[in-house]
Amino acid sequence: MTALSPLSATELSSVGTPTLWAVTIAGVLALLVLDFLVTRRPHEVSLKEALGWSAFYVALPLAFGAWVWSRWGSELGVQYLTGYLVEKSLSVDNLFVFMLLLAAFAVPAVLAQRVLLYGIAGALVLRAVFIALGAAALQTLDFAFLLFALILIATAVKLLRDALSGHAQEVDIDTMRSVRLLRKVMPVVDEYHGPKLTIRQAGRRALTPFALVVVAVLATDVVFAVDSVPAVYGITEDPYLVFATNAFALLGLRALYFVLHAALSRLVHLSYGLAAILAFIGLKLGLHWAHGIWPGVPQIPTLASLGVIVVVLVVVTLTSLRATRDPVRGAASGDPR
Repeated sequence: MTALSPLSATELSSVGTPTLWAVTIAGVLALLVLDFLVTRRPHEVSLKEALGWSAFYVALPLAFGAWVWSRWGSELGVQYLTGYLVEKSLSVDNLFVFMLLLAAFAVPAVLAQRVLLYGIAGALVLRAVFIALGAAALQTLDFAFLLFALILIATAVKLLRDALSGHAQEVDIDTMRSVRLLRKVMPVVDEYHGPKLTIRQAGRRALTPFALVVVAVLATDVVFAVDSVPAVYGITEDPYLVFATNAFALLGLRALYFVLHAALSRLVHLSYGLAAILAFIGLKLGLHWAHGIWPGVPQIPTLASLGVIVVVLVVVTLTSLRATRDPVRGAASGDPR
């Protein structure tokens, strides 16, 4: 019987002590509460407000990364920064889907940030669950890394196929299972009533369109968690760092949405870039699994992974901006979005 690497199924090492976990979770919850307080009165978000909050939510994870680097060294520091970059890249794709959902449900501008906040809160809960499941899988299953690799490669293929077909930009709310299920369970009114999820109508409770869009956003969170968590486990095996990268990447989405709202429609090649990144991380995980069985199989260093991810993101951003600079040229190029 071939000996397996201890990295294939063993106790995961982590820098996260119970105290550090408690402080981090308390900090994340405090930031969520702060966001809910900021959005308690529906209002349209100005660019100045969005830029201010975005700057805060970029500075905070970078400062945390500097602390990780100084506390535990460059190896974990690079793992955290690479994982954060991957999660932030995937979160931009989240934003694009959120933008399509907000448009499909005709969400009033004053309610957009509250919808996003529900989506972020739901995503955090789901990521925490998937992170715990991922850690359990890595500890108990010899083939966990191979399974994660296959999930990422399958997701990359789907992203590429959707981008080529243009399916990624289609949202039909009438065909969404979550929406159809809610409409069967409770009546739905036609008009928004602020951020209320339900109202009383004709003596019985009815859902508002706001409730439908919140559920639709939460449903998409499940899909994104499936590829997001294996992707960051491909960068670092530390569950604490996996949680930290996910939390920091998600917390700033509300403000980032309003900063990038106009630019999101121009990132026409983003899906191609994300497909390449997920396929690359899938390959990295596959090689890592194979190395545990055949030590001669090479592995991809985290620093090299960071370089590849940065290059891919820069290339797809530049090509997207070039393709959308001239509407005629963009149309001729067959952009998927």
